[in-house]
Amino acid sequence: MKKIIFSIILIMFTVFGFAQRKLGGKSDVSKEDQELMDSIGQGGEKKWKKVKFEDTEITQYLIITPERDSTYLDTTLSIKKEYKYNYLRRDDFGLMPFANVGQTYNSLTHNFSDNNLLPKFGANAKHFNYLDAEDVNYYHVPTPLTEIYYKTAFTQGQQLDAFFTVNTSKRLNLSIAYKGMRSLGFYQNSLSSTGNLRMTASYKTKNNRYIANMHFTSQDILNEENGGITDESIEFFETGDEDFLDRGVFEVNFENAESLFLGKRFYLNHTYDIIKQNDSTQTNKLQVGHIMMLEDKIYKFEQSSSNDYFGEAFKTSNLVDRNEYERFYNQLRLDYTNKTIGNIQFNASHNNYNYGYNKVLYLDSGTIPNRIKGDILSVGGKYKKQYKGFLLSGEAQLNIVGDYDSNYLSAKAGYKLSENFDASVGINHHTVAPNFNTLLYQSDYVNYNWKNNFNNIKTQQIVFDIKSDKYVNLSLDFNTITDNVYFAKNEDDNVKPFQNSATITYLRAKLQKEIRYKNFALDNTVLYQNVSDENNTLNVPQIVTRNTLYYSNHVFKKAMFLQTGVIFNYFTKYNMNGYDPLLAEFYTQNQQEYGGFPRLDFFINAKIRQTRIFLKAEHFNAAFTGYNYYSAPNQPFRDFAVRFGLVWDFFM
Repeated sequence: MKKIIFSIILIMFTVFGFAQRKLGGKSDVSKEDQELMDSIGQGGEKKWKKVKFEDTEITQYLIITPERDSTYLDTTLSIKKEYKYNYLRRDDFGLMPFANVGQTYNSLTHNFSDNNLLPKFGANAKHFNYLDAEDVNYYHVPTPLTEIYYKTAFTQGQQLDAFFTVNTSKRLNLSIAYKGMRSLGFYQNSLSSTGNLRMTASYKTKNNRYIANMHFTSQDILNEENGGITDESIEFFETGDEDFLDRGVFEVNFENAESLFLGKRFYLNHTYDIIKQNDSTQTNKLQVGHIMMLEDKIYKFEQSSSNDYFGEAFKTSNLVDRNEYERFYNQLRLDYTNKTIGNIQFNASHNNYNYGYNKVLYLDSGTIPNRIKGDILSVGGKYKKQYKGFLLSGEAQLNIVGDYDSNYLSAKAGYKLSENFDASVGINHHTVAPNFNTLLYQSDYVNYNWKNNFNNIKTQQIVFDIKSDKYVNLSLDFNTITDNVYFAKNEDDNVKPFQNSATITYLRAKLQKEIRYKNFALDNTVLYQNVSDENNTLNVPQIVTRNTLYYSNHVFKKAMFLQTGVIFNYFTKYNMNGYDPLLAEFYTQNQQEYGGFPRLDFFINAKIRQTRIFLKAEHFNAAFTGYNYYSAPNQPFRDFAVRFGLVWDFFM
């Protein structure tokens, strides 16, 4: 079925491809278009203006976030587009990719700002390319819009993200997109194959009182797992011997395993204005809203025969570990807006969850149940007020019925000093149970079976932000984490979940500044981190940096815009987390340090009309700075490679 849907999408792209043209209009957002964007995002009464095809402007192609904030399609070429031109299609600063595209990432930094009230599913290594509900946008376009993203992969395969959206009327928008990737990789048993199907619909009534956004996603992430190269192979890798430059000759820990992560979700968010702000004289607005989400996740690890890498097994062949998670979520909310008071929201939520397996295990060490399921009722509220240059906001929610006594509280105050200078300070408090796979796990391997009763993880965070492209972008957060749950190896060299009863303090400071001189620019991002943890359970590099020196200019009588330069990536040595492919989790290790190696990329990017072309020589310094680069213990990072692709927006 997926192949049929994908073929239909490609046929659509072929048809609409003949309609590509250059959009006219201003490069900046006009006052009229800004009012229009605000109207679409907030459901105001202002109507979508009728335009002829030849009169459309780029500012009329709107992207609407789940919070109904609006921006317009950006077809420019900038250094930020270079940073986002990757498998995840977002800036991956702070992530260390594995050798093959489509594999997981090792996190060089951690963000403890969260607001979930339920334990998460687990299998965190599989979630980097997983689209959550807040990652899905909605659209409003005067004419059909198509975008194609393409990029080469490794050895065999490619990446393609194809998207199409159309407004069938002023009030109804539909979109469909599919991101597919397949890459064989250079090492044995490291094939990756993923797919992300997403479909959205947006509707509003003629009087704009009722607005509905909905989407459906179906996602699959398949990886062959090899456990990395063997300990004996590490010496041959680091010597750089020509006989081993063919990475397929390295012996890996196993060649008979694969992992599969599946997820499906239906999501609906709709609102109705009981009292509507018709114009600037109306001071009150009363809105009722409802969110419904049904989501299923499945994680499966299969191995044709057992391997000593994971210890003793209950059987010797056809090992299959499979856990699943079902969640049905509903939220009712009431929003009241007053120009004097601000915006106040009250909400009540219900979660029905069902995590686990199909059988109960009776072991000598005890009984391992098969399910964690139940219902949770939560209540909460939000507040937001803007006064002149100040913006105050807050949010709180807590569980009042159910097995988990989670809660969170956040407050933020911001001030806009000028058009190009924003400052804000915020506090966050969060208490939640650890992930389900740390509480309950079943496996065909003896040592991967447990039932735990961990305490809630408690985090407090203070955040300070300055945003100014003219001066500097600075973010600073200070975190305390108590009862943190993590994976690590025990005395028998088996990976298991543990709880750190000590309090961790974690400081992060991130600075970004671009310096320009004529057509040259130097873009710098530097992250400083400091951890105080007596048990050494949270390991991060002290310094992570990315520095890009590049040149930009129009060429060929301004028919093409060109950017070319060099990107330098580096992080200091630290006890890098190891990767466990059976759990799809990273675990803490304190035996060996990794890092301290540079990564240099040379790129040439160009924009012709609405097409952006990307060409990059990745890690071109691999051969002359030493073969000591790793993404995780026993997991070498990728070698020098030349890759290319494009992002193509076209309109009808």
